[in-house]
Amino acid sequence: MEIRFMERAIELARQGTAGPFGCVIVKNGDIVGEGYARVFEDKDPTAHGEMVAIRAAARKLGTHDLSGCEMYNIAVSCPMCMAALYWARIAKLYYCCVPEDAAAAGYGNLTLARELEKPLHQRSLAAEQIVQLRPRALAAYQEYGQRPGSVIQSAVPSTPPSS
Repeated sequence: MEIRFMERAIELARQGTAGPFGCVIVKNGDIVGEGYARVFEDKDPTAHGEMVAIRAAARKLGTHDLSGCEMYNIAVSCPMCMAALYWARIAKLYYCCVPEDAAAAGYGNLTLARELEKPLHQRSLAAEQIVQLRPRALAAYQEYGQRPGSVIQSAVPSTPPSS
């Protein structure tokens, strides 16, 4: 852990117009990606600081697999961003603030986390399965898995990453 990377994340957080969320991604002691919340500038609800930094790091490193990278984020990530950390295979997250701090400042991370804990049919977002097309959708999975060079990846590694 290096304090200078968290100081940079806090500096970036102050630039965000969609909230004070700054993030730095580090690999082997070098910053490979950074970002702050750009939801309004980019007109993109997924442009949280973590997502911006992950995209920048992936471009710089030329891969979607950010194994061996560490993230310095001013807070514990929202559920969307936390899932992205797993998909990107970030090795470690350093943070200052907890979800209760974000909630006290008016952000809905805790509300969203509680919503996602509910079974799909109990959530406020209406969801309906189109059962008659499920076999065709399953076939798409199978066809992809048979393509040469196809990559099937779990968001949760079978062994914990080394940090």
